[in-house]
Amino acid sequence: MLNKTKVRNMYRLLEKEVVPALGCTEPVAVALAVAKATETLRQTTGKKTLLPEKIRIVTSLNIYKNGMGVGIPGTDMTGLYIAAALGAIVGDSKKELEVLSGVKPSHVETAKRLVEKGGVEIEVSGKVNKVYAEAVCSAQKHKARAVIEGTHQNIVLVEADGKKLFAKKTAKEGADAEEALYDITMDEIYEFALKQPFKNIEFIIGEATLNKKLSDHGLKHKSGMGIGATLLHWMKERKLSGTNCLVEYAMALTAAASDARMSGALLPAMSNSGSGNQGITAMMPVLAVAEKTKASREKLARALILSNLTAIHIKHGFGRLSAACGCVVASTGAACGVCYLLDGSCEQVKYAIKNMIGNLTGMVCDGAKLGCALKVASGTSAAMQAAILAKENVYVPGSNGIIEDDVERTIRNIGRIASDAMNQADEVILDIMVNKEK
Repeated sequence: MLNKTKVRNMYRLLEKEVVPALGCTEPVAVALAVAKATETLRQTTGKKTLLPEKIRIVTSLNIYKNGMGVGIPGTDMTGLYIAAALGAIVGDSKKELEVLSGVKPSHVETAKRLVEKGGVEIEVSGKVNKVYAEAVCSAQKHKARAVIEGTHQNIVLVEADGKKLFAKKTAKEGADAEEALYDITMDEIYEFALKQPFKNIEFIIGEATLNKKLSDHGLKHKSGMGIGATLLHWMKERKLSGTNCLVEYAMALTAAASDARMSGALLPAMSNSGSGNQGITAMMPVLAVAEKTKASREKLARALILSNLTAIHIKHGFGRLSAACGCVVASTGAACGVCYLLDGSCEQVKYAIKNMIGNLTGMVCDGAKLGCALKVASGTSAAMQAAILAKENVYVPGSNGIIEDDVERTIRNIGRIASDAMNQADEVILDIMVNKEK
C-alpha cells in the first residue's frame, strides 16, 4: 500500500523529470549557460543589448558528444558552436530548456557571423560532471561566467568579473536531499498508475500531445532521415493489419517525432529524465497503441504515467548521461505502458521489463544526431515485442545473463552496466567521432 510520502514523491518526480525541451538538451544546456552569462554581462555593464565579443565554453565529454551532430532549432546547422552563439543572441535563461524558443532567421545570421569570426571557443574536459556546461562571456573588458551541472537546466554558479553573484549546492552535494524521491519500486509505480484519481493524472495526456505534434511534423515534412514517414508509407502500401499494423504504426509515429526533433524543428518535446528522445520514446508507442486499440482517456493516462515513471526509475541508475543509449530505458517504460494497455497485470509488466533488458542491453549512445530516430524505431519495435510476449507470460528467465528473478535487482544490474562498465566506452566513442576521415 502506497503511503502519502511515496505518492507525493511520484508526483514530484513527474514534475521534475517530465518537462518540455526545445531541441536536444545537450546543446540547449550550453545555450542556457551562455544565455545566463550574457544576461549577467549586460547587468554588469548596464547595456541591455550588449553581445559578447568572445564566448568560451567548457563542457563534459558527454555534452560535447551529444552536441556535435544534432540539429539546432530554427537553423539548418548542427553542433555546439551555433547553439552557444544563439544562446547569447536570443537566449532567455528563464525559459530553461526552451531557451532557444523564438529563434528567427536574423538571429541565425548574427550567430553565424559570431561563429565565423572565431567568437566561440569550446574546450572538452574529462574531469567534470557528465552533465557540465560552463560559459564565460566577455565584452568591454568585463567577464561573466555561468555554470550548469548535474541536470541540463541546473545553474549552480554565476559570476561577474570574478565576483560570485549566485551559487548553490552542486548535484553531488545536494544528492542526499533528492535521492529519497527515487526510492520507488515497480510494484509502487504500478499501484500509483492504477490507483490515483484520473483527474489528478489527466495532465499527462496534454504533455504527451507535445510529442504527438512533433510526430505529425516529422510525418508531414519527412524530417531528418524520414524514417518515420518511410515506415508509415511502407505500412500503408502493404495494407498491414492486426499485430503487424500495431507494431509498425507505433514505430512510425515514434521515429517521426525523433526525426523532427533531431533535424531541428522549432517544436518542443516533452522530455523524460533530461532527454527529449527519451520522452518521445516513453510516450509515442503508448499513444499509438491507445489509438489503435481505442483505449479510453483514463486508460491512456494510466499507461503514460506507468511508462514515464518506469523510465525515470530505470534511468536513475544510469546517471543523467551515459554511453548506454537512453532509448533502452524509455522503450522499456513504453513496453510497460503498452503491456498495461493490452490488459497486462503488474507481474506481466515486470515480465516486459525483463524482456527488454534481456534484449536491448548494450545499445550504445554515439551522440545525438539524425540517426537516433532509427534507434528509437528499434527500441519501439522491441517494446512492442516485449509487451506482447509478456502479456502471454513469455519472459526471459532469471537464469539468463544479467536478468534475475527479482525485477528490482535486474534494474540495478543494467544500471551498473550503464554507469560503471561503459565509462571507457564514452572516451572511445568520442575519439572515433572526432577523428573520422572527412
